[in-house]
Amino acid sequence: SQYHKMYRTVKPTSGRQIFQPLHTLRAAEKELLPGFHQFEWQPALKNVSTSCNVGIINGLSGWASSVDESPADTITRRFRYDVALVSALKDMEEDIMEGLRESGMEDSACTSGFSVMIKESCDGMGDVSEKHGGGPAVPEKVVRFSFTVMSVSVLADGEDREVTIFTEPKPNSELSCKPLCLMFVDESDHETLTAVLRPIVAERNAMKESRLILSIGGLPRFFRFRFRGTGYDEKMVREMEGLEASGSTYICTLCDSSRAEASQNMVLHSITRCHEENLDRYEIWRTNPFSESVDELRDRVKGVSAKPFLETQPTMDALHCDIGNA
Repeated sequence: SQYHKMYRTVKPTSGRQIFQPLHTLRAAEKELLPGFHQFEWQPALKNVSTSCNVGIINGLSGWASSVDESPADTITRRFRYDVALVSALKDMEEDIMEGLRESGMEDSACTSGFSVMIKESCDGMGDVSEKHGGGPAVPEKVVRFSFTVMSVSVLADGEDREVTIFTEPKPNSELSCKPLCLMFVDESDHETLTAVLRPIVAERNAMKESRLILSIGGLPRFFRFRFRGTGYDEKMVREMEGLEASGSTYICTLCDSSRAEASQNMVLHSITRCHEENLDRYEIWRTNPFSESVDELRDRVKGVSAKPFLETQPTMDALHCDIGNA
């Protein structure tokens, strides 16, 4: 009603129609939200429903009971990962077409061979408690998981090297960072975080094995996605890779050096960890095949004592920068 009042006053006084009628706004809004565009995966994604018209879904989809005694339907909201990626690509449709034209690729020749690099980020947003509200009892911390389309490249038929047709000009800006999931969870709560992010991890793994068919510029095109979890801070990397928290003797998210070793050796540090190895170590921690004491076991797995659940990309972390600077 507020909108219609403005509409009626501005139009007669200025004679200009600067407001759009409400229904056109609604239509424009629908196009911007995930769940509007038709697409297809080939082969179909495992463990993901086939309906494309999915809007905002309950992030605990599949979890029947409430987590931590909070009403389960308030804990988390998210978009389905593939639907959000489709929406992001459709937003960039003009950029992609322009990139094809600039690199002189004949539009109709390039329908397959597109690959998209996705940077994932996830961080706690601190205390969001209601100061004096009577809302549902939810945890008072929030975690946000989001992604950025870093680049789109295409390998034309018969060519042997990829041509990058789009690169995100401001990869670290919050404007290029698309939210995927918001959850009332404390980022230190490994169990709840795992429970909420597990469907996202499942969708991400399914998308690695498949390719997306989406109409861009009026032609169906084939996209493959590459995911890089480089937008996590050190605390979140430890969380996702199952390492002990930052007070641990094993200080680094990339190598196995202890505090004592790092203070002796400030120069020679190499990256020694990977996701697979952390998974293996967790299995050793869980099964204790050599029947060792807790201390011996901990020394063997170098502080990996929870199950890593999201593969992060080992890039230079804050700690190695500090060691290098020192």
